[in-house]
Amino acid sequence: MSNAQVPLRTASITRKTNETDIQVTLTLDSDPTSSSQNIQVSTGIGFLDHDSAIALGTAFKQAMGEIRGIRRYGTGFAPLDEALSRAVVDISSRPFCVTDLGLKREKIGELSTEMIPHVLHSFAIAAGITMHVDVLRGENDHHRAESAFKALALAIRQAIERTGGTEVPSTKGVL
Repeated sequence: MSNAQVPLRTASITRKTNETDIQVTLTLDSDPTSSSQNIQVSTGIGFLDHDSAIALGTAFKQAMGEIRGIRRYGTGFAPLDEALSRAVVDISSRPFCVTDLGLKREKIGELSTEMIPHVLHSFAIAAGITMHVDVLRGENDHHRAESAFKALALAIRQAIERTGGTEVPSTKGVL
């Protein structure tokens, strides 16, 4: 089966709590007939918050469906000026998150920097993936944080890449 015949992996979820009302639609595959992406994020704090990460992680897990025919592991490195970050993911159904961002400032704009690792952790747990994100160097906290998210995006893109097969990417036969 060619990739053109494989349906897009997509999910829409709603997460309502006493504090939030979040709607997420996530498509993991690009449309080969389109040269643009539609990205819209509005969290109310100018960046994002942990409930958004939970909703995004839940949509990711739902869009992935049964873990078959993907690379499973992904690694991404991303520079931003003087900052360099590395992210490694395993689409494993074993949620875990380790971050070492080395952020020094209390805030980046209006975002408390302690929320950044919390967002990453919330996404990993809700998505059911193992994730390690490290900032290897950099002085500017904004650059450190942004390069970390970019490295993570690259790692996820690599891990969810379709292999063309239908096998479960595990010697155990299940994930």
